[in-house]
Amino acid sequence: MTNLAGALTRMLSGSFSNQAQAFENPPLYGNILVRIRPVVHLQAHSLLLEQAYAIAPNEPYRVRVLRPGYLEDGKLSILNFAIESPERFYGAVEEPARLAELAEADLRLLSGCTYWVDQANGGFIGKVEPGCNCKVFRKGRDSYLLSEFELTPQAMQTIDRGYDPVTHEHLWGSIAGPFRFEKLCDWSQEVPASWN
Repeated sequence: MTNLAGALTRMLSGSFSNQAQAFENPPLYGNILVRIRPVVHLQAHSLLLEQAYAIAPNEPYRVRVLRPGYLEDGKLSILNFAIESPERFYGAVEEPARLAELAEADLRLLSGCTYWVDQANGGFIGKVEPGCNCKVFRKGRDSYLLSEFELTPQAMQTIDRGYDPVTHEHLWGSIAGPFRFEKLCDWSQEVPASWN
């Protein structure tokens, strides 16, 4: 049987940019970098994610550890971890010495924020688990996140939206549709063979 968690980890590993989309329609899309790098000294399939505006790549507005794996029922998933004092690791995706300082003790599993993932179109599609329990505090308000992605070997599409937990009103996130990222740099060769 193919190790889908290993395949998903390899496909996620890389640097992605939506520059073409942002330049085509600047009022609706910021120019964003998404960099996802294997963290080989942590538990298997651990990936450091940094998401930043291209004008300030080392000042990410989202820093997480993603960990593809399987739920108890065998379903493919991605666990989503916050990092304590994440500013310590800003830019660490490009600095191996700093990346090596990231420890399991720095990670806190984000309850309700696990992605459920399926194979599709030679890649993967996923969305945050149902239940409206992925809590996000943003712009001074509580909200919950609905997020989906589509991943292929060359590209990734994502859509993140925040909603009011009481009224379910759309508070933040994409209005014009998904962000379309092209893979600029492939780091899948850094994934240890033992993760496959």
